[in-house]
Amino acid sequence: MTRVAETMTDDCKCVGEHDSVRDAARRMAELGAGAMPICGDDDRLKGMITDRDIAVKVVAEGKDPEATEVAALAEGTPIWVDADADVDQAVQLMAEHHIRRLPVIEDRKLVGIISQADIARQASAERSGDMLGSISEAPANN
Repeated sequence: MTRVAETMTDDCKCVGEHDSVRDAARRMAELGAGAMPICGDDDRLKGMITDRDIAVKVVAEGKDPEATEVAALAEGTPIWVDADADVDQAVQLMAEHHIRRLPVIEDRKLVGIISQADIARQASAERSGDMLGSISEAPANN
């Protein structure tokens, strides 16, 4: 059994729920990231913001990225995985919810993100192909 904590990227930065979408986009560009967790004033995970969210839900709709708060893009209940969970559980959650990046929580705090790439680096080629195939069947918008 491989734990999520052994596979995840642990250098995880958050964007605040009251930050502007423009600030989030700048931070994502600086980090070379396509997605970032949204953290609330209470330090709890509120959701995820992706570069696609910014393009489709803000820019394409003509909204002002400086005036739009990141919280406006956090939809529904955040999907996450516990740091002690098995990687297979993370893959199952990713496939079930059609997402390619999954926040990792430990003691109610965000401690990392596990992505398709993280999983691919840790698994054998055959196992990686099987696991990632189930995630990649998801629509390309996540």
